[in-house]
Amino acid sequence: MGKLVGLGWFSLAALFEIAGCFAFWAWLRMGRNAWLAAAGIASLILFALVLTRVDTAYAGRAYAAYGGVYIAASLAWLWAVEGTRPDRWDTIGAVVCVAGAALILLGPRT
Repeated sequence: MGKLVGLGWFSLAALFEIAGCFAFWAWLRMGRNAWLAAAGIASLILFALVLTRVDTAYAGRAYAAYGGVYIAASLAWLWAVEGTRPDRWDTIGAVVCVAGAALILLGPRT
C-alpha cells in the first residue's frame, strides 16, 4: 500500500510541475497573458511541497524515481492537453523510464 501512495504523490507532483512549466510556456511561447506565470509559480511551489510527501529516506532516490513518472506524465499531457498523440518511440521511451523508476523505487535495499 505504501508504494501505491508514493505513486500517487509522484503523479500529483508531476501534474503540478508540468502545469507550472506549461504556464510559462503558454505565456512566453504562445503569447498568453503574463498572469498565467503567477499560476505557474503557485503550481511549481505545490509540486515541490507534494514531492516531499514521498516516503523515502533519501531525497535523491525520490527525485530519481520521480523522473520516470514525470516522463510518462509529460507524454500524457502532450496527448490530453496539447492534442498530440505520442508516437511509438515516445511510448517505448516512457516504458523504459518507468521501468527504471520502478527499479529505483521498489528494488530491495540492504
